[in-house]
Parts: sequence; structure tokens; C-alpha cells
Amino acid sequence: MPDWLDAVRQDGLSSFHTLAVGIGRDRDAVIAALALPWKSGVVECHVNRMKMIRRQMFGRAGSALQRRRVLPFS
Repeated sequence: MPDWLDAVRQDGLSSFHTLAVGIGRDRDAVIAALALPWKSGVVECHVNRMKMIRRQMFGRAGSALQRRRVLPFS
């Protein structure tokens, strides 16, 4: 990965340069995401589901109804 990042920085494509800067800034997180067996996909799914429910109910109902839709068995 370091060789690829250096090659991209020397290249003239600005979109890849921005990507390389972002990867370089979060280098430890990128290496951990590629190397470790743990993933956050399930959590991201639930977060996106709650955001969708919140957008659907915007201006229509209070937090009590939203809580019932997010946590239907409580």
C-alpha cells in the first residue's frame, strides 16, 4: 500500500490524489479494516434503518411513536 500511495501522489490525477491523501490520513484505520476479522456492517445496517425511519416520520409523529417503530418489542 505505501508504494501505491507514493505512485498516486506522483501521478497527475487529482481524484486519485484526494483518495490517497484520505487513506494516508486514516492509515491506521485502513490497515485495521483490511487486516482484522471484525466488521461494522451489522451496526451500519441498523444505523441506516433508524435514519430511514426518522426521515419517513419527519414532522408527522413524536419520539414515542418513533421509539415504537425502532424498538417494536419494548
